[in-house]
Amino acid sequence: MFVRLDFPSTGFPPLELPVHAPLSMHLTPANSPILFGCREGVCGTCLVEVVAHGPQLPAPSPHEAEALAVYAPERPHARLACQLDLTADIAIRKP
Repeated sequence: MFVRLDFPSTGFPPLELPVHAPLSMHLTPANSPILFGCREGVCGTCLVEVVAHGPQLPAPSPHEAEALAVYAPERPHARLACQLDLTADIAIRKP
């Protein structure tokens, strides 16, 4: 099963990735605007805003929620791409 990942207004084409695919293993500077640093949810480099999605995505883990409270306290749709569990079609952008 695959999900669609869109990058609106960036010029990058959508990607189809397997469900639960770790984004940090599939996204590169050549195929997305998302950059990764630590890949463990600590540095905040991969902070994104989920701008559209299908069914409810899994909630952030306690570890991710703690990082989001620091990096994006006023952004309810913010997520760390390295921690995001792809279970539905989504569109993301850099905040």
